[in-house]
Amino acid sequence: MEFHALLDFIRTHMRMAHIYQPVMIRTLLDHRGEADDEHIAKDLLSHDRSQIEYYQQITRNMVGRVLRGHDVVEREGRKYRLVGFDKFTPAQIETLREACDEKLSEYISNRGNFIWSHRRKSAGYISGTLKFEVLKAAKFRCELCGISADEVGLEVDHIIPRNKGGTDDLSNLQALCYSHYAMKQDRDDTDFRAVRESYSVRKPGCIFCELPPERIIAQNELAVVIHDGFPVTPLHSLIIPKRHVSDFFELGVSEMKACIFLLQRAKTATVLEDREVVGFNVGVNVGEVAGQTIMHCHLHLMPRRRRDTENPRGGVRGVIPGKMAY
Repeated sequence: MEFHALLDFIRTHMRMAHIYQPVMIRTLLDHRGEADDEHIAKDLLSHDRSQIEYYQQITRNMVGRVLRGHDVVEREGRKYRLVGFDKFTPAQIETLREACDEKLSEYISNRGNFIWSHRRKSAGYISGTLKFEVLKAAKFRCELCGISADEVGLEVDHIIPRNKGGTDDLSNLQALCYSHYAMKQDRDDTDFRAVRESYSVRKPGCIFCELPPERIIAQNELAVVIHDGFPVTPLHSLIIPKRHVSDFFELGVSEMKACIFLLQRAKTATVLEDREVVGFNVGVNVGEVAGQTIMHCHLHLMPRRRRDTENPRGGVRGVIPGKMAY
């Protein structure tokens, strides 16, 4: 490509979903027109704020704290100082450098690539579109601590890791801040094979375990949506986990996320289908005493329209007669 064509591409035609294109071109320019993928990756890494923030956290809360505890370094604000450095001779500094290199080589030789396994636990490509959907569903906050993406970098995490059989289905993904993403790692020793097998549990004779395919209007890996057979209001929907489980409190985290995702999807579809819907009641009956008649967990999504009842005040409080109005 000629100079003016490349300059025009960079200035006019380059469409960016991330920083990658200009960084890669800049790397190639800095290396006389060619570079291997490791050099390019290193330059991409140097511009990735989430990775920098991740290792800043490692510095403050792990390595910096340990070295301060041994009086090797001192900290002042965000700066660290090697204790006694001003008294070292150039030869002593070089000897210390070599000692650090030897220690690093020895450790890597003994442990191999395992030391980086926590950064590879979800190895593989997740599209930018899917990442955006995960972050959007999480309101751009860590789903564990609630910190905003404006404050720290967020990672897309597999609830059940890929190396445990987890998929890229949206219901198996969550947004975590770099700190909790790193702490989670791959150290959970739960036998996920048993968990996966439990998802296929069905009870013969259960109407929700044996739903005709034509009744299902939406689904994901772990749950389905159907229209209620005896609707309280038009377009009344049920969100039902596929696994036979009696009540909401027996659901796993992945199943809860799958149900909530479909609940939101059903709500959007309902509003698009009927513009008169301006509100919803969302409810779950748990146990016969609470009115549950089908002992397979299900969530009710009941669309509400203006004047569909004389006095809607109190909403779900109406499950106890006389307690709705207050």
